[in-house]
Amino acid sequence: MLVNGDVIPSKDFSALSDNDIRLALDAVTVPVHSDRASFRNWSKTYSCRPRTVFEPENDDQCRLIVELARREKTSVRACGAAHSPSDLACTSGYLLRTDRLDRVLQVNVKENYIVVQAGISLHTMHKRLAHYGLAMSNVGSISDQSLGGVITTATHGSGVGYAVIPNHVLELTLLVADGSCVSCSRHSRPDLFLATLSGLGTTGFVLTVKLSVEPAFNLREVRSLVDFDAGLQRLDSIASSAEHVRIWWFPQQRSWRVMASSRTSEAPNAVSSWFWNELIGFQLIQLLLFFGRFWSYLTTLGSALACWLMSDSQVVVDVSHKIFNLDCRYPQYAIEWAIPYEQTQSCLQELEKWLEREMADPQGIRPHFPIEIRFTKADDIWLSPSYGRKSTWIGIIQYKPYNYPVSYRRYFQGFTDIVTKYKGRPHWAKDHAFRAATLHKLYPRFGDFINLISNMDPCGIFRNEYIQRHFFDEDVNARVFKERP
Repeated sequence: MLVNGDVIPSKDFSALSDNDIRLALDAVTVPVHSDRASFRNWSKTYSCRPRTVFEPENDDQCRLIVELARREKTSVRACGAAHSPSDLACTSGYLLRTDRLDRVLQVNVKENYIVVQAGISLHTMHKRLAHYGLAMSNVGSISDQSLGGVITTATHGSGVGYAVIPNHVLELTLLVADGSCVSCSRHSRPDLFLATLSGLGTTGFVLTVKLSVEPAFNLREVRSLVDFDAGLQRLDSIASSAEHVRIWWFPQQRSWRVMASSRTSEAPNAVSSWFWNELIGFQLIQLLLFFGRFWSYLTTLGSALACWLMSDSQVVVDVSHKIFNLDCRYPQYAIEWAIPYEQTQSCLQELEKWLEREMADPQGIRPHFPIEIRFTKADDIWLSPSYGRKSTWIGIIQYKPYNYPVSYRRYFQGFTDIVTKYKGRPHWAKDHAFRAATLHKLYPRFGDFINLISNMDPCGIFRNEYIQRHFFDEDVNARVFKERP
């Protein structure tokens, strides 16, 4: 990777015929009869059958895929762990699976950075970094995702002093629509850099990432149960009580499970109980959720059980990513929105009153649990939901017990109606209905972003149906890839 780079010299493939390119890609082309020739996201809510699926192993193969797409006038979509609960990764064009693009290229312990291929998973990153006594400074709730997916969707952890994870990126190498490889950073091509972070893969395919890290650390997490009203009054002190704070809200019980963690020199003390965590906390609750599809009071019972299992105060110490990460449990429908931090109390009060009315209605919504609340500081990444403002992220889910569908649309719409009143911005990896006109109002640099990607990719090689629908107002059905249309 170039420190102050621009266009990186690469091979010229223009003299190759289409057939030559196909032959060169034959070894990394997924056979049409293979299960991997189709795509399904982790939550099993969206799926597609791409025109062709590739599993490249090096940069030249990626360039050949883009060259073939350009000639055939089709699109290319990169896909990592398929963890997005939306149709963000779905395509009718070429799908480029990044699993094999997972090499560590450079580790600098003295200056605390690592250079990796963008297809590397966070799980693998943690292992490789630990070998050198390093760690990521902040991580979200899971580590299944690829690093490329994390940085192009503004994936976040929690902490009022920490920005979204892409903010730790120092430099990128991109494969752009004309087939060239370009290096960018805050100092070289800064507009391209800030548009690519949280750019949903529209500026080009991310080949390599230079990421700022820090010496490995343990986290000491204090877990406690707080009454909703008391928690709301103490929101500022709770949010700033530790380096990383997240809240699980159980609306049926009007309780918060507050998890506040900070760096520590203490040794790990984490223990796990198969009976309580697996048999009761996983299997029994999933059974209650399943039957709650027919008898709603069982969903409320499941919430009460889950809240009770977490009612004891605890202090847990473990390796950083093990504290940051959680078990997502079951396939799920999920949405998440970021609102200005100063609007948090008002927004949560309105959500609480709405859910209270629903739960008092025999035919009302019975939300699954928990509602997750997290925090990030403001940043300058063009399409980051935290652009220009300290943010509170509020995420809701409806589980799919044993992968059976549950009712969710009325719940999600009611939630969305409220958070949008508070200038909510959607998490890019999750479902939302916003189109270009609304995004222009919410993101001051959205117009600059559209101009940049239109100039860099005039033929739309990196635009799948999601991008066409949300960024360019094209008439693409939001449920075109939905498993249950």
